[in-house]
Amino acid sequence: QVHVKESGGGLVQPGGSLRLSCTTSVSISEIYLMIWYRQAPGKQREQVALMMKSGGTHYAEFVKGRFTISRDTAKNTLYLEMNSLKPEDTAVYYCNAHNPWDDPPDYWGQGAQVTVSS
Repeated sequence: QVHVKESGGGLVQPGGSLRLSCTTSVSISEIYLMIWYRQAPGKQREQVALMMKSGGTHYAEFVKGRFTISRDTAKNTLYLEMNSLKPEDTAVYYCNAHNPWDDPPDYWGQGAQVTVSS
């Protein structure tokens, strides 16, 4: 069983920056995949960025060059640094821990609202 909790959402102006945090209840280094998703009103949830257990990363095209995923293993915390924010980045951002050997394999946080508006 893995518990995850996001923090750091808020209101920011276009072009601004924000950092989301996701804390896990177990060693983050042992989790197979840590993934940031987002869901905008009226839209499906979409994957934003992920970090593998090895530390490898992958980004959705629409955030490449603007968002950075990282982790602090001592704090069991995953981060999403978001720069050059656009109004279309407005969404609820969710942290997901995925362990394919667990049943169910996915653990979700409660979500963090990010609003980009002037």
